[in-house]
Amino acid sequence: MVEFAITLPLLLLLLLVIGEFGRMLYQYNSLLQASRDAGRFVAGKAWNRTLGRVDLTSDQQLVPKTKNIAVYGVPTAQTGNEVVAGLKTSDVTVITAPGTTDHVQVSIAFTFVPVIGSKIPGFFGSSTPLGISLMSTVVMRAL
Repeated sequence: MVEFAITLPLLLLLLLVIGEFGRMLYQYNSLLQASRDAGRFVAGKAWNRTLGRVDLTSDQQLVPKTKNIAVYGVPTAQTGNEVVAGLKTSDVTVITAPGTTDHVQVSIAFTFVPVIGSKIPGFFGSSTPLGISLMSTVVMRAL
């Protein structure tokens, strides 16, 4: 009983860490899929045949629709149905890939926050942040 009482907190902590790591990988995988979907959408619509290059400014709704696809999964804005809880359209950037004229780049920057909170309070000084930055970037050739 004494040995069990000593090891139980460590086993529970290990179980919590494994669960949080799995949740982080799930959210990262969801971000990757969202950036791929948004990249595929914008790659199909951003090519300007007249100019012979990617043009994100010809359609004023192209970039907002792409951001909505990355966040909500559909081109129209919604609320509360994010692919990853807490993801916002301001976390998504859509640009012409640097150094090219025929590729588009969709990036999503998101901070993963564990279930236990965003920081551990410090006993002697400042608190320790627990947020982990997740970055998903996809570059696709415009069609």
